[in-house]
Amino acid sequence: MTGGIILLDKPQGMTSFDADKIVRRTTGIKKVGHSGTLDPFATGLLPVFTGDALKFMRYTDDYDKKYVCRAVFGAASDTGDKTGEITPVKKCGTGDICKVTEALKEIASRELQTPPKYSAKKINGRKAYELAREGVEFELKPNRIKVYSLEITKTEEEGDMLAVEFEVHCSKGTYIRTICTDAGELSGFGAYAEELRRTMAGPFDIKDSVLPDAITEDSFIDPMLTLSGMPSVELDENMARLISNGVKVQASRIKGFDAGTGALCCAKSGGRLIAVIYKDDKNIIMVDRGFA
Repeated sequence: MTGGIILLDKPQGMTSFDADKIVRRTTGIKKVGHSGTLDPFATGLLPVFTGDALKFMRYTDDYDKKYVCRAVFGAASDTGDKTGEITPVKKCGTGDICKVTEALKEIASRELQTPPKYSAKKINGRKAYELAREGVEFELKPNRIKVYSLEITKTEEEGDMLAVEFEVHCSKGTYIRTICTDAGELSGFGAYAEELRRTMAGPFDIKDSVLPDAITEDSFIDPMLTLSGMPSVELDENMARLISNGVKVQASRIKGFDAGTGALCCAKSGGRLIAVIYKDDKNIIMVDRGFA
């Protein structure tokens, strides 16, 4: 197999790095990496880049994501999900749905979120979950996030607890486990994520994914899809040669280039991708990544 991107439907219990190993073993391609790590308990869309497609992976960092989550209100977990130690907090049923809904709505409106201690965030070079398991005390700084929408799709009682399924569309860096735990604290019932499934990442959709045991040569998609949301400009033959050779040129010399300072843009010539470029604060064209 020659390489590209495989949209993997990651099963529950598998780490994202295990998924890389499976793709590497199945395809025979040594260079493999994933975009957007999923927790082992989570399932769904995991874009795995192989071979030369790895050159495009950096352009997925800012992708928005969509998830389907099943949260349980009435108990808390020390990890924020079902893999941790579950402790009952306060009985919660269908009669409390308004309070739960208001809590989720309030949490979704916030633009700052503190990552969970059981996460892969680095603290002085070590992952937060490693320190948490060792009982080391530490603090994580809040991240700026955006929840574009959060819609409850189903509720049902589970004994003294209430299971709430919701769909969420959010920015990069948003922890759905934290949405659950924060809503649990705000409502007073406690909550944790019981199920989590990613359904979208930028231009990638779960409907185009494959299970690990179903990977074939037809599973690869074009890495150019990662740039589908990026503006582009067509270069003439001379300008394409200058850009390809790393010659610094004024942005005004490129007809049709109107991207703001620091904004990335695809530079193409004859329908072929030459480079991803941007202009600096002196209006000089800089090459972020060359593809000629």
